[in-house]
Amino acid sequence: MSARTPGSVRVGAIDCGTNSIRLLVLEAALEGGVVVAREQLHRENRIVRLGQGVDATGRIAPDAMARTLAAAGDYAARCAEHGVQQVRFVATSASRDAENASEFTTQVASAFAEHGFEVAPEVISGEEEARLSFLGATGPLRARGVPGPFLVVDLGGGSTEFVLGDDAVTAARSVDLGSVRLTERHLHSDPPGPQEIVDATADIDAGIDDAAQVVDLTAVTTLVGVAGTITTTAAHALGLSSYDRERLDGAELPAERVRAAARDLTGRTRAERSELGFMHPGRVDVIGAGALLWHRIIERVEQASGITTVTTSESDILDGTALDLAGRHLS
Repeated sequence: MSARTPGSVRVGAIDCGTNSIRLLVLEAALEGGVVVAREQLHRENRIVRLGQGVDATGRIAPDAMARTLAAAGDYAARCAEHGVQQVRFVATSASRDAENASEFTTQVASAFAEHGFEVAPEVISGEEEARLSFLGATGPLRARGVPGPFLVVDLGGGSTEFVLGDDAVTAARSVDLGSVRLTERHLHSDPPGPQEIVDATADIDAGIDDAAQVVDLTAVTTLVGVAGTITTTAAHALGLSSYDRERLDGAELPAERVRAAARDLTGRTRAERSELGFMHPGRVDVIGAGALLWHRIIERVEQASGITTVTTSESDILDGTALDLAGRHLS
């Protein structure tokens, strides 16, 4: 374990979504009154599919809970190894929808207690998810001079957050649309059939209409996409042979190029998707639905605001959670 820099804090952030659970161990400090990341000590992502069947049953399945708890225990061990001082565990869409979420969070707390951490896992609201996503995604872009207002779209397995703002959030809406949820509802064929795509698109448009009642799509200068579906689609648009975080972070691409990549992913069979070098095995069966959702969001924002490019960010709710926690400790 490396020594902590004086004046800094080490935090562990865990983002537990519908499809994946992720860990970031970060050392941060105050510089000029602003919390900044000094060093990323560990970053990890596991596909656990916590939301398997939640849309239909309203409950977290036992095998899905077991997979996720095993990962949480490993993450607690990683935090201990790195000398983490504080941990925040946030759970999103699947846990919000599950009637047995309290059973899950109780067991997560026990897993962290075994490694000396007092953690109260939070099933956060869509609004808090949106705030943390915006914090994580826009900080690095503003530092590079990318102009706002930004629309940050955090496309997950069970929900999608639409967050508008410049220096701070001005409007946000979370809708129950995501790669896992749409796959389970509509896309059962391999590849998806025409009628399945029509039905899924109608569901998507209803969700975007709901978001647009609160979030002004005409006010967008920079459209920013975060999370696995979006970064994977960007990897396809870039023609990457393997997943390259550095190439993807901050990548600004023509909107039509991204939409073309999304259409291609939706139209492929699962076997064809699995052959793509950048594709995580845990996304093969749901990326078609996620790409369809991202395609339609880009199209609707283009129509409303006239944007011609799409920016991909590797910094998202996980980074926002870590920075937010560090700020609480340092203030």
